[in-house]
Amino acid sequence: MSTQDVIYELRTKNGLSQDELAEKVFVTRQAVSRWENGETVPNTETLKLLSNLFGVSINTLLGSPQKLICQCCGMPLEDEIIGRNKDGSLNESYCKWCYADGTYTYSDMDDLIETCVPHMVSEGFTEEQARAYMKQMLPQLDYWKKYEELSDDGQFEAFKKQLIEEINGLHVEGMPKVEKLNALVGQYVNLAYRLPGGANVQFLDNGTTYLGTQLEPEFGGDRCFGVLANMDFILICTYEAEGANPELVLYKKR
Repeated sequence: MSTQDVIYELRTKNGLSQDELAEKVFVTRQAVSRWENGETVPNTETLKLLSNLFGVSINTLLGSPQKLICQCCGMPLEDEIIGRNKDGSLNESYCKWCYADGTYTYSDMDDLIETCVPHMVSEGFTEEQARAYMKQMLPQLDYWKKYEELSDDGQFEAFKKQLIEEINGLHVEGMPKVEKLNALVGQYVNLAYRLPGGANVQFLDNGTTYLGTQLEPEFGGDRCFGVLANMDFILICTYEAEGANPELVLYKKR
């Protein structure tokens, strides 16, 4: 779609009049009308405001002239999985798994490859093909080219190490020690737990990236342990295949 069609569709989908949209992005109604008639396009600053307002990339607002990929892992980027800066704006260079709230979540290329390979195998690659592809492709991406410039001198890795120590210090019965934590997006792990009163409760924000892992229990059986954490809490649960029948084991504020 062209920019004029994208803006019209987003405006009407969100139930806004031209006047209301104009007020939200600090322009006149006539300016909105000219965008939708194809006479002009928003300037850079207005595109940023529209991106934040509608939760879509500037690339989408401009009619998707570029094929965006994550400059850390190489994943094709759709609006729903684009990472966000500290101020909540979209960062069109990274996915939510590699960049969350202004923080890069991977500092080791081999660690990223180990995380990505199982997903690629499930999509039809052999393990050897997946590893060879990732090892060839990752060094060409901007994040790894500029790693020394973009890295945080190990601060995020230190935070993950601290979290792992806290989790293991809880000594949850039957749960093996956590060795590593991966970035996990809320919408894919936001299970609903049944509380004693009968209510089903979700504790996560679908749009937030957390740190977590899945562990096989020491005592065997058909249930797995799930671990999720961030700056504010640690959550431990168990569940069956595909997240079925989840049970909350522990929720601890940090």
